[in-house]
Amino acid sequence: MRDSLAPMLTSLLALAVQAATAAPLPSDPVESDWRDIPAEELLVMTLAGERQIVIRLAPRYAPVHVANIRRLAAAGWWDAASVYRVHDNYVVQWGDPTEKKPLPEGVIARPPAEYDWPAFDAVTRLTRTDPYSTATGHSADGWPLATNGQVAWLPHCYAMVGVARDLAPSTGSGGDLYAVIGHGPRHLDRNIAIVGRVLEGIEHLSALPRGTEGGLGLYKETSQHVPFVRGRLASDLPESVRPRFQYRAADNVRFAAWIKARENRQPPFFNLPSGGVDICNVMPPVRRAP
Repeated sequence: MRDSLAPMLTSLLALAVQAATAAPLPSDPVESDWRDIPAEELLVMTLAGERQIVIRLAPRYAPVHVANIRRLAAAGWWDAASVYRVHDNYVVQWGDPTEKKPLPEGVIARPPAEYDWPAFDAVTRLTRTDPYSTATGHSADGWPLATNGQVAWLPHCYAMVGVARDLAPSTGSGGDLYAVIGHGPRHLDRNIAIVGRVLEGIEHLSALPRGTEGGLGLYKETSQHVPFVRGRLASDLPESVRPRFQYRAADNVRFAAWIKARENRQPPFFNLPSGGVDICNVMPPVRRAP
């Protein structure tokens, strides 16, 4: 098996070297395409063992839930929280497994259902629709979007972060969150508030042991829970340890060319371009600020 993989790996390495030395493509970003993500939009969570997870929050799309999350971070809510659910090919969920911890002052226990909103403010639009929407695209500031022509929403793609809730009328306070770690469960779209996206450290969540309880990926024993040691907004951290990230702006011809290239993969590796792409396979690029 190893011998059969060697030629393919050699070819892929040669392609990577060729790409690194080739002339710029129309889809390549220029430096001004990279925009800073505000520190108050970055939630920095640390699992035991100093495993850091950085989440970009989406206050424009879920303002009340994100306001709750900011208050929870300021109050140190996640300093004694834990991962208590790891559902294979689905989600990792964390927060208060006892469901008895009182919420900090100012946190709204039942926010409005921020599952969708009237305006589809995408600056791009993918060529093909999907089973869950009539159009998908990207906001100028780097969020994937979907619409049915009447309302718009953030889709459940890999590494997107949502607010765990009970049955309606519960909408989730934000104290318990989950991150998608499998194939995008788009059937959850417009049923739960999406509040962000993991920018870095998703491997610390996706590689955790799977839970087996109740068919929901819950850990059977509390000894299996994976503790958090802290959760803070980047804006509340010292400058020396504050992570800085940038998103790639989507409101330019280079981003449009990038989408077209993703929809029409080319030889020598691809022999049959598909002519379209799922929104979850064109997640807006992000990077550590240089």
